[in-house]
Amino acid sequence: MFKTPYQSELMQMQPTILRFVQTLSSVLQLDVEVVDADLVRIAGTGPYSKFLGKKLNTSSRIFRYILETHQTKVVVKTRSDPICQGCDSRENCRETAFLGVPIMLDCRCIGVISLVAFNQESREQLEQKEQILSDYIKHTAQIFVAKMSEAENKLDQVFTNLISNMDQGVLVLDDNNRVKYGNTQALNKLELNRSELEQLAVSIQPLSVHNNELKGHQQHIISLGQRQELVVGQFHIINSHQLFLMSFYQPSSTLNDELNSQLDFNSIIGKSPKIMKLKTLISRVAKSPSSILISGESGTGKEVFAKAIHDCSDRAKEPFVAINCAAIPEQLLESELFGYVKGAFTGALTKGKVGLIQAADKGTLFLDEIGDMSITLQAKLLRMLEEREVMPIGASKATPVDIRVISATNRNFSEMIVNNEFREDLYYRLNVIPMHLPPLKEREGDIELLTYHFLDHHTQKIGGNYPGITPSVIACLNAYPWPGNVRELSNLVEYLVNVVPDGDPIDVDLLPPYFENPPCEMVKETTVTNNPMDCGDESLSLEQMEKIRIEECISRLSNRKLVAEELGIGIATLYRKIKKYGLSSHC
Repeated sequence: MFKTPYQSELMQMQPTILRFVQTLSSVLQLDVEVVDADLVRIAGTGPYSKFLGKKLNTSSRIFRYILETHQTKVVVKTRSDPICQGCDSRENCRETAFLGVPIMLDCRCIGVISLVAFNQESREQLEQKEQILSDYIKHTAQIFVAKMSEAENKLDQVFTNLISNMDQGVLVLDDNNRVKYGNTQALNKLELNRSELEQLAVSIQPLSVHNNELKGHQQHIISLGQRQELVVGQFHIINSHQLFLMSFYQPSSTLNDELNSQLDFNSIIGKSPKIMKLKTLISRVAKSPSSILISGESGTGKEVFAKAIHDCSDRAKEPFVAINCAAIPEQLLESELFGYVKGAFTGALTKGKVGLIQAADKGTLFLDEIGDMSITLQAKLLRMLEEREVMPIGASKATPVDIRVISATNRNFSEMIVNNEFREDLYYRLNVIPMHLPPLKEREGDIELLTYHFLDHHTQKIGGNYPGITPSVIACLNAYPWPGNVRELSNLVEYLVNVVPDGDPIDVDLLPPYFENPPCEMVKETTVTNNPMDCGDESLSLEQMEKIRIEECISRLSNRKLVAEELGIGIATLYRKIKKYGLSSHC
């Protein structure tokens, strides 16, 4: 729970105590001081009228004694009384006598009210009337407690009425984290009635904690007996009670859906039919040593799937080594993969270097963008796969290796083989088990699951508040074609988490410009200059809508830069789409 300024019960009714203290002092002709259980001065007269609300740093030995023993204490010889022994202020103490009474509330000592004498006459008065004054002060302490209970009862009625009429779901917890009350909205969200809430053991725990405290709206697990729900909300402390305020914007998935989607196959998020088929395939082939070739568009998460296969295999405790063949220059890729021995070439490390193939021994080697590997290296990789041994550069003896190779590409191997860009025999070695990842636009229902996953992931990474997201944003995300696939969605959510105002949900006004015109609106705009198509025509695909929109902009603006700006895309993206749809380039 996040930190909030704490006020003791006595501090909450400080104005009332101040009036009592001033009256009491004038009647008894003695100075009065009231402190709470934390030794914070609540009220006082004379020299104690200063530094109200500050914690005592001296002369607190007697107060500590009363707070610990819950007993009245009278001191009429301040410098010689045993309780004053060891006090740093004893030699300079101006107090001649002291009477302190504990303020008790429900068997708790919540503070001390004291009478103090500063001269001989006052000391004698206090000593002679000790019992009378003690009883009087006890009566005053009881008045404080009665006033406190009366105010608390009134506040309880106000809070109950206020909470009952709130649009947000609210749960009220006591100091022991037991749920005492829930309004109608909270009960509806949790699918409970009031009698069930009173009988169930309810607990609320944060799903993630940033810097050891909760800030703003966070995801919480609410345990209701044997059932659990994932709820976005935040805690507030009011009058020693905890209020859990549920956010208006809640994930539509239940906790079990959320946890299952993250735990199955090492965080492969998705419930669409195509993803479920892939999960089934992974469960069947994970323990096999056979090579796997993962194909799919850029950004579909090929490395995520490769890591999931490794984690489900018998090699899970061994290394998973990933290398992007397109990111490393050709002259370095060979030494990175196969390693080299001492003195193999100019500039080589004096001790040689172990290649990534050897580093992955007993584990899994993931070769991303395998289509970008040179023909020369393809031949060496083929030999390694056939012989299951690796020959470092400059070595005279091969080293046996036991690895499983998973490779990935977004290129068309059939065309590459025809153009002699990729060895056909290596292709068959790599493609023992083919696995094709669908683009995000074909994963029905997964966009919302992925959005909430990335929302939680990037919120934790950045360390901000969990903002929530409106249904209208989810609708826009579902309608978008996602040319960059899952990677593009992750980047978008990270952007949104950075720009959303603290405490607000992510709404459509925060989406980038290319989300401003949903597909239906795009088609409506084209009805003036193109065929009068009905927006409700289900046979019109997203790509057809996009093509119509781009074509209309080109014919109207006749300038590619202006077209790109209006569509909210980069000029390179526009060129790619013009080529994709075979549109006229006369602009």
